[in-house]
Amino acid sequence: MELDLSWCSKLKELSTFISQLTVLQKLYLSQCDELKELPISISQLMTLQELNLSRFFELNELPTSIGKLMVLQKLDLSWCSKLKELPTSIGQLMALQDFNLSRCFELKELLTSINQLMVSKELHFFGYSKLNMPHTYIRHKILRNLRCLGF
Repeated sequence: MELDLSWCSKLKELSTFISQLTVLQKLYLSQCDELKELPISISQLMTLQELNLSRFFELNELPTSIGKLMVLQKLDLSWCSKLKELPTSIGQLMALQDFNLSRCFELKELLTSINQLMVSKELHFFGYSKLNMPHTYIRHKILRNLRCLGF
């Protein structure tokens, strides 16, 4: 089951009803211009495999509860231009295979907790000039595709 709310430019908040969608596998919130945050209840989407928050321009931070999405395989945060940091709980996303942080211009540092993302196969970092990234992640043996342009 998937829910695509992309381009809902008037959507101001996600209701707590979202946590009742217990079989939801894909959630798309790309380009929701008025949406400013994700609810903590997002962590109750235990079957969520894909979360697309690309072009979520007003997103300043992710809820720490995001680390509870144990089957999340794809997380797209590209163009979240106001995102300043990642919660340490991001390292708990053990199923994550595709992680896109391209053009998150306010993001200055990647926490060493991303080293815990043991199965990540693709990590995208386009458009950075001052990103401080832990060297150990670059040497990660399981990482198959690191895309870092614009450093």
